[in-house]
Amino acid sequence: MIIAVDGPAASGKGTIAKALGRHYGLPVLDTGLLYRAVGLSVLKQGGDPDHEAEAVAACSFDDAILVDPALRNEAVGGLASRVSVHQKVRDALVQRQRDFATQPGGAILDGRDIGTVIAPDADAKIFVTASVHVRAERRYNDAIAHGGRPDMDSLVADIQARDTRDMSRDHAPLKVAYGADLLDTSDLTIEAAVQRAIALVDAQLEGRS
Repeated sequence: MIIAVDGPAASGKGTIAKALGRHYGLPVLDTGLLYRAVGLSVLKQGGDPDHEAEAVAACSFDDAILVDPALRNEAVGGLASRVSVHQKVRDALVQRQRDFATQPGGAILDGRDIGTVIAPDADAKIFVTASVHVRAERRYNDAIAHGGRPDMDSLVADIQARDTRDMSRDHAPLKVAYGADLLDTSDLTIEAAVQRAIALVDAQLEGRS
């Protein structure tokens, strides 16, 4: 069983994917970490994330970097969005994601092109979204919780810029996959969003049986 969870930054897709993994007993891959790893690798090598060749060279990163706490900061998230516009970077990471998706027993993947490119034949697809200001507020609260001093206007601008890059890129743009259910988490608690996601997945799986 393959479940695809797509959506923009701070929509809640990662939290929902992990909860689905626990509920269905499936391994979960946050595919955004792969792009963050490429972005962080470019940064460490002193390269330019907007230069395709330098971004592609960083795709051979060591898996050990996937547990680096630096992958979770906002700056690296921005780098991930920048390197992801390069087709050759996406090509370099596609097979890695598909191998995870097709492992025995199945898997759950969250990202931006899972239901459209990585696993278009997934058994269930969800597109998680939320308003820009709600997503910015989540980033703000997370930063405060970790001792940061974020600027709300900057967070809103960053999310809007990332959305624009992700939705307007030529290759695998962020969009709702065919057959995916839309889940707007703007006014939902985490618990309510997870229960809604489970209900949507169950309905899709039942419809395929």
